[in-house]
Amino acid sequence: MSRQLMQGSREEFREPRYRQLASILAQEVRSQHSAGDQLPGEVALAKRFDVNRHTVRRALDELVAAGMVTRHQGWGTQVVDRRLDYTVSAGSKVTHNLAEMGLNTETRCLEQGLQRPPEAIAQRFKLADDERLICVDTLRLVDSSPLLRLRHWFDAARVSDWCDRYRGGSTRALLGQHYGLRLTRARVRLEACQADRHDSRLLQCAQLAPLLVLTSDNVDEDQRLVEVSVSRARADRVSYHFDF
Repeated sequence: MSRQLMQGSREEFREPRYRQLASILAQEVRSQHSAGDQLPGEVALAKRFDVNRHTVRRALDELVAAGMVTRHQGWGTQVVDRRLDYTVSAGSKVTHNLAEMGLNTETRCLEQGLQRPPEAIAQRFKLADDERLICVDTLRLVDSSPLLRLRHWFDAARVSDWCDRYRGGSTRALLGQHYGLRLTRARVRLEACQADRHDSRLLQCAQLAPLLVLTSDNVDEDQRLVEVSVSRARADRVSYHFDF
């Protein structure tokens, strides 16, 4: 059937073969596949459609550009979830925003305790050499699927007994309920990186997969720095929309 479509309509359609193939594959992804499914390899697709691997590769490039699949060396071609268009504003809260989208969310606490932060963050807090911050690592899941991992750096003096109180869920909720802190973003930085082995394990993505890293300086009502948060999100699942 596919071969007949590709060959028999050669004169009817002016589109290149790779675009015809891309249209067929896109329809199959929408109707037959779910997020996380692996597509057949290039050799198998080339044989099925009686085209060369270069044509298959260009067709898959079209699906990658459309955000339907992702491809990584040694991992193959994988159907991705629809990207979440997440709005970042001065007062936006991750858990609250995802809930407003009608999504079921879960925040797991992976690890927490006093640590010396990277020098760039230590300078932002103006720490002395022997001072530490409370470091809290969390994993956010949407509909039971990992979306992003976060590392929170808190001023230990502002959130005493944090590690005794926090067991998971919204950090912003705990800050408001127990510490009377309503934080807003004063500074945001967005950059790209590749997934390391920890990202691969926690976010269920391939090593070297593209990630979006969002670093936020979060301040209290007096504009004093309380937290620096660093989130690492799968670029195939999240897009950020900035509204300040």
